[in-house]
Amino acid sequence: MNPRRVAIVPHTHWDREWYAPFQTFRMDLIDMLDDLLDLLEDDPSYSRFLLDGQMAVVDDYLEVRPEAEGRLRSLATSGRLTMGPWYILMDEFLVSGETIIRDLQMGIERGAAFGGVMDVGYLPDMFGHIAQMPQILNQAGFSDTVLWRGVPSVVTKTGFDWEAPNGSTVRAEYLPVGYANGSSLPEDPKALIRRVQDHVDEIGSFLIDDLLLMNGADHLRPQPFLGRVVAEANAIQDEFAFEITSLPEYLARVPRDGLTRWKGELRSGARSNILMGVASNRVDVKKAVAITERNLERRAEPLASLFLAEEAYPTRLLELAWKEMVLNSAHDSICACSIDDVVDAVLHRYAEARQIAEGVATRATVTLARSMAEPCTLVINTAATPRSGVVEAVVTGDELDDLRVQVISERMGLPGSIVLDATTVKTVLGMLQGPKIDNDAWVQKVVVEDDGEGIHLTVSIGPEERSGINIAEAKQDLYTKLGARPDAAVFVSLDQPRIRRILARTEVVEGFGWSAFTPASLEHPVATETTESGVAIKNDLVEVVIDSETGTFSIDGLEGFGRLVDVGDLGDSYNYSPPANDTVVDIPTTVKVRLSESGPVRASATITATYAIPDHVDGGSQRRVGEHEVVIETVISVLADEAAVRVSTTFTNPARDHRLRVHLPLPEPAASSTAECSFPTVTRGLDAEGRPDEYGLPTFPSRRFVQAGGLTVVHEGLNEYELVDLRDGQAHELALTVLRATGMLSRLGMTHRPLPAGPLTAVDGLQLTGKTITARYAIARGDVDPYRLADDVLLPLEITPSLGGGSRPSSGSGLEISGAEVSSVRRHDGLIEVRVFNPTQETSTLEIPGRSGWVVDLRGLPLTPFEDSMTIGHHQILTLRLEDTN
Repeated sequence: MNPRRVAIVPHTHWDREWYAPFQTFRMDLIDMLDDLLDLLEDDPSYSRFLLDGQMAVVDDYLEVRPEAEGRLRSLATSGRLTMGPWYILMDEFLVSGETIIRDLQMGIERGAAFGGVMDVGYLPDMFGHIAQMPQILNQAGFSDTVLWRGVPSVVTKTGFDWEAPNGSTVRAEYLPVGYANGSSLPEDPKALIRRVQDHVDEIGSFLIDDLLLMNGADHLRPQPFLGRVVAEANAIQDEFAFEITSLPEYLARVPRDGLTRWKGELRSGARSNILMGVASNRVDVKKAVAITERNLERRAEPLASLFLAEEAYPTRLLELAWKEMVLNSAHDSICACSIDDVVDAVLHRYAEARQIAEGVATRATVTLARSMAEPCTLVINTAATPRSGVVEAVVTGDELDDLRVQVISERMGLPGSIVLDATTVKTVLGMLQGPKIDNDAWVQKVVVEDDGEGIHLTVSIGPEERSGINIAEAKQDLYTKLGARPDAAVFVSLDQPRIRRILARTEVVEGFGWSAFTPASLEHPVATETTESGVAIKNDLVEVVIDSETGTFSIDGLEGFGRLVDVGDLGDSYNYSPPANDTVVDIPTTVKVRLSESGPVRASATITATYAIPDHVDGGSQRRVGEHEVVIETVISVLADEAAVRVSTTFTNPARDHRLRVHLPLPEPAASSTAECSFPTVTRGLDAEGRPDEYGLPTFPSRRFVQAGGLTVVHEGLNEYELVDLRDGQAHELALTVLRATGMLSRLGMTHRPLPAGPLTAVDGLQLTGKTITARYAIARGDVDPYRLADDVLLPLEITPSLGGGSRPSSGSGLEISGAEVSSVRRHDGLIEVRVFNPTQETSTLEIPGRSGWVVDLRGLPLTPFEDSMTIGHHQILTLRLEDTN
């Protein structure tokens, strides 16, 4: 009988930041790589090393050891050192699909400088895997992956075929006990043989043929004796054939026929922890990524691509923003299962990326506004679908004084003049630091004249900023004249029209387009009514009634929306876990309801509810003790001509060790939910596969929306949901997590996970005490397109003033595209690149009228040409490079 091959892959798993900050871990990384390079160069028997599948470790090292680049390149090109393909090993559920693709592309591009990346989609420690990962890997040229977590119990061998929703398939090498099954091998050859035999006894039923032994673990250094002990073990027995190898070399000889096939996401806890609670800890981080991704993917890149000249496209700035996003996607970073120093760094990187994105978007909108032929208030649609929407606009005079608009604020006209002495004038002008008076008023012209009778100061005020207004120069001119004539009278004239900030629904604006602002007539204006039982808001499409006793509200007669439920949480950053003697708080002690806006464009009511929330969980008794009076303010809004109900809940968290969720009743009982994930939606049942080491808690992540039982919920970073109130095998409510506050990175002896998942480190920031939490979401009943609702709620139409003077017509589109959802519009190598996906189970026709180009893979290689339109398969992702139309 031939000996069983034991393929030893030396490696390290390098969390860039986790229970220690990046710079602390980097110093260890430098030491590890210094030793590794010497070892590989000095000992040919130590023939291979896997550098954790991520190029960030290379850049982090070379930033300190730039002189070592040639050594790394030589070892990589010779096959001794395996790199990539990722830039960072990311979490797959808490960042966007676009972030995952950019991560892979950045890794491949960086790896090219070292002879190319490893030809394996390495996924060693992600907390589950998205359904579309096989398609993403296929489109980047990979046919193999190696993974650990999330594999369901129906997979019983170390190899299986993993299929994406569109049918794309990769062969998955399953690591039944993880990426450290060969860590810390013994130096004695006989002990090595016994260790391997014990491991074969442990997982023998999983083995198809050979044994893959991953010789490494978190932050472990290479074992320099490995080459010697392998040779000695081979010399004294013939049951095992030990070899030091790489993952590509091992996978080149694995069986590929007759494997079990699994289709869809991998989120099972049957044999390894999924750690599903990372979706709801540190909700400030989850909100930050949602806002930053939206600004970068849906505003900055498409606006800059379509409305800035090619030579003005801010490639490097956007690259910097994307690097921050990709670094933050590392699972210990975005999952916030880390110490406070790490989370502070994560939030800072998101802030910098957001600032870049907002700055790029602003410059692009200003450029668009300056290109308009006629002066106007310009409305911009950064979504691909033509749509109307409610905007806030600033108007002057008595125009638009009709039922189409709703006045938010008003500055009355100020014609006339006043005579002041020099001292008073200097005091008043000293407070004016620039042309901006407030958000609705700007100094547009300043004239200083001296006619012998006195000094005349004329200030013109308008609703928009104008270039060339030098306040400092005008002030100096006036001060000079007053210095020469200190006793002169100053005649101050103000020219300010009536300025109003209004709400109005616009006419339809084309996808990726613009239009001069024109208020649309309201087909279903919104109105309010106060009754004995509460406050009603309705617009003929939806009716909301707020219960002044409970603080909840009904939608079209279905009661119980907005019920807040607070429970204890004696878990950690990884998992929710209830204390043994819990106290549930779901009834407010006081409720006040007041109307804050009455329509006709938008009507809102504010619910101010007070709750008695316990202070913390006592570890000994496992009871919630102490009490805080917590005021929670919820604003309910309904817009004209819309059936969605928008909700914003705000409070300052004073308590520890608790979880707060909002419960939303389902119009119909449901046995499943459908949630947005990366590129498609994912349908899930009412339970989750688990085991005694980790309870299968059926809380699931969603990107921007989740649907169940005739209800659609769109949210901003409230990733975790659960179908609850189970009766007769069906759910009757959906619970959305607003806050989960715990104080430990990992914990021992939890109800839902008895063994620790990381260091037993106290992390105060996880409690979010003293932090103001704002949860934004929207609810709609019935047959709703969730993508359109998500854009309407989270990506509103933008508005900016234009002074005209260009050549652009009053309306138009920078890019017409239909038949698929758009994930990305950017410039790449001078050409506009568009990524789209079909979220449905049906083939669709993708139409891009007037455009031609090539479908390319994720490495940018051309696949097929197209012109005007093409077919896009069910659940398919396509990347298109558009030819220049000039």
